[in-house]
Amino acid sequence: MITIVYFGPLKLLQPAGREALPWAGGSTEALLQQLRQRGPDWAQALAPDRIFKLALNQRLLHGPAEIADGDEVAILPPVTGG
Repeated sequence: MITIVYFGPLKLLQPAGREALPWAGGSTEALLQQLRQRGPDWAQALAPDRIFKLALNQRLLHGPAEIADGDEVAILPPVTGG
């Protein structure tokens, strides 16, 4: 089981802002592909050409990574300040 935390517009797709997901192992790319298969809204929000970052156990990722049972993955939209 892994925990996924959603921020920004993704919270519209998962209003609770987080979910527990059964996980047999795999990479962040496999997770994104699994989430995209939930339907057109998910596929569009997580399309490869969209800008977002992933954090694994509260560490920002700069490329694909393996996700282990018990890990937390956060999906972060672009952030602007002012």
